[in-house]
Amino acid sequence: MGQLNLNKVQKFYGTFEVLKGIELEVRNGEFVVFVGPSGCGKSTLLRMIAGLDETSTGDIMIDGKRVNDLPPVKRGIAMVFQSYALYPHMTVFENIAFPLRVEKMPEEKLKAKVENAARILHLEQRLQQKPGLLSGGQRQRVAIGRAIVREPKIFLFDEPLSNLDAALRADMRIELAKLHKQLKATMIYVTHDQVEAMTMADRIVVLNAGEISQTGAPLELYHKPANMFVAGFIGNPRMNMLPVVCKAAGDGGVEVEYKGQSVTIPVGGRPGLVGQPLTLGVRPEHIHIGKSDLSMTVVPSVIERLGAHTVAYASLDGESENFCAMLPGSAAIRADEVVPIGIAATDCHLFDASGVALERRVELTDIDMGLLKIGGG
Repeated sequence: MGQLNLNKVQKFYGTFEVLKGIELEVRNGEFVVFVGPSGCGKSTLLRMIAGLDETSTGDIMIDGKRVNDLPPVKRGIAMVFQSYALYPHMTVFENIAFPLRVEKMPEEKLKAKVENAARILHLEQRLQQKPGLLSGGQRQRVAIGRAIVREPKIFLFDEPLSNLDAALRADMRIELAKLHKQLKATMIYVTHDQVEAMTMADRIVVLNAGEISQTGAPLELYHKPANMFVAGFIGNPRMNMLPVVCKAAGDGGVEVEYKGQSVTIPVGGRPGLVGQPLTLGVRPEHIHIGKSDLSMTVVPSVIERLGAHTVAYASLDGESENFCAMLPGSAAIRADEVVPIGIAATDCHLFDASGVALERRVELTDIDMGLLKIGGG
């Protein structure tokens, strides 16, 4: 088993509150990713689960047992850090075997566990080599192997791919997803990279300033962000935000006005919206060339040709220096020339004055909700 429950967990450094009453359940066998900007508390929370940092208040429960006062070795967890932390004078075999030797495990059983971990991680041919002869990805696999042999209830990963180049990170994401599927273990992974979060997680926990902004399946957060912070953090390039005014709110949606144009967005209204300033959000990939429910012209200052996509950055009358549109790679546009663009009402998000999202009336399939993704439950 590997079920984790966090009950009103707080962390103070002096009088500064780093984590503010975190409540979370991680089910057995889940792959959960903590994501958020630097300083949001995600690594601190992971270290508290591991027992490396003390919990100020609240309870950390693993399989129904309170572990706040237990040392890391007694919690049934294994942690993989950003730094590989390998012993350079030891072989790969001895690096993986190290925690078992500390436990004084019999040699025959130790050898079987190390060889099994090496087979899972495709390191069989490297067991007698030293870390200096390995690539970055292979060294990270050795560090993961050292965690696997302990057979923990929960694996904890603290930005383990940050030291790798882009190609290796992509390869290791696939390897970790396969590993989770093979081991069927509970995994909690910390990253600031939303691509890692979107591609590997069963559920994402978005943290901001010590609080959970939203928890959900990757595409649930993409399609139905709870607030402007999540909307801006999930998705790359980030969501465009436009100031609008509410003209009407009814069963058919919320009508807003932007620069003299009125458009009805299919979201749930609430009392007191009429006349209030709102924020309309639209993702760059949902903008197209030509007219639509909401139409405008932009003059791109920078254009990035990425092959499959063309990304254009423009300013909207000084309101948004980084208004962004992601268009097809073959889009016939040039910098400093006028481009007509359109936005469909069904692709728009609306946020109230406090940044809270008005609920979108879009139906998500099982695939959208992330329930049928590779490695998911």
